[in-house]
Amino acid sequence: MNNNKKSQIEVLCIGTELLLGNIVNGNARWLAEELARLGIPHFRQTVVGDNRERLMEVVLEASKRCRVLICTGGLGPTPDDLTTETLAAAFGAPLEERSEVLADIKAKLTARGRPMAPSNCKQALLPLGATVLCNPLGTAPGMIWSPVANFSLLTFPGVPAEMQAMWEQTAVPWLQQQGLTSGIFRSRLLRFWGVAESSLAEQVAPFLELQNPTVAPYAGRGEVKLRITAWADNAESADGLIAPVEKELRAIGGSNCFGADSDSLASVVLAALRQRGETLAVAESCTAGGVGAALGAVPGASDVFIGGVIAYANQIKQALLGVPADTLASHGAVSEAVALAMAEGARRCTGADWAVAVTGIAGPGGGSAEKPVGLVYFAVSGPSLSFSFMRQYGASRGREWIRGLSVGDALDQLRLAL
Repeated sequence: MNNNKKSQIEVLCIGTELLLGNIVNGNARWLAEELARLGIPHFRQTVVGDNRERLMEVVLEASKRCRVLICTGGLGPTPDDLTTETLAAAFGAPLEERSEVLADIKAKLTARGRPMAPSNCKQALLPLGATVLCNPLGTAPGMIWSPVANFSLLTFPGVPAEMQAMWEQTAVPWLQQQGLTSGIFRSRLLRFWGVAESSLAEQVAPFLELQNPTVAPYAGRGEVKLRITAWADNAESADGLIAPVEKELRAIGGSNCFGADSDSLASVVLAALRQRGETLAVAESCTAGGVGAALGAVPGASDVFIGGVIAYANQIKQALLGVPADTLASHGAVSEAVALAMAEGARRCTGADWAVAVTGIAGPGGGSAEKPVGLVYFAVSGPSLSFSFMRQYGASRGREWIRGLSVGDALDQLRLAL
């Protein structure tokens, strides 16, 4: 196999919990984005469980095919953490205890008020000749090891924060020293709400044919994304390729484009309110705090988002939000009138400048011919306007889908009002 065929990087994620679907493989996604950022192409990702024979088989196959294999997971102290010893066995290398690693583990455990267990000692065992890849956050070190010619292993713990810190501090400089980086990829992710993926794709169709930068659509629950990716010799040049395309795509998307990259509907709403010096409260029924949770997930939300009321029962809508009993009786809890009364009540009882309210039927039961599952009413109330709107999501995609779209639509309409 010639060197050109061995210039590829592969990612191997280790853990039975990944195969069972107990956790989402976010590490593979993060590494893929990082490799692209460095201009390093990779063409294969593999997941294998905590099984010695299968792990050994996968690693030996990769050693014949790629230049660098990036491994995550299986570096902990428990019996099912088999990565280091299995890699050593695969290439017939003895393990040796590293005194500096052992001392580091002991110091970290002592600082946390935890004793040094015998099982922690195995984390200080590395194959002979391997270089320690220091873990600044946890006790599990990784390694950089070249067991055979033209092939290297980089191992990281499965804990995302630990892996990411080790990647930045040690792995990236090593990859650069090896001459594996070539140019740079830069991406910009534009985020849209209130437009279908198919509709947006039709509007931007000519851009989907571009070669550098490229434009690719992605759809989630209610949100559509357009990723613009450019390759160039440096970040400034790549950003220069992205900028005019981004400007045109934003113009096409209009008000449906609510942000970019790490923006969320919640973060955009909070930023707009912060700029205005205004505050926000919520009143929620079928979303059961989902709008508040989305807002509270944004760091620093508390200077704008002051609280709210989860009002499932009618008596709570009356007692805490001041929804009139005759309004509930004549219109029903799921109605435009009640949504408006909930929003206005949230403003009144919290003193907030703005409030958003949601009331609906998330299912699977509780619907009727007149008010089917998936019917949701919303209201936005502010210093100089109040309005309501309705959405009919249908029942086919289930309760969580309805609730998720409701959270997004509530925040989006508030964003547009602001």
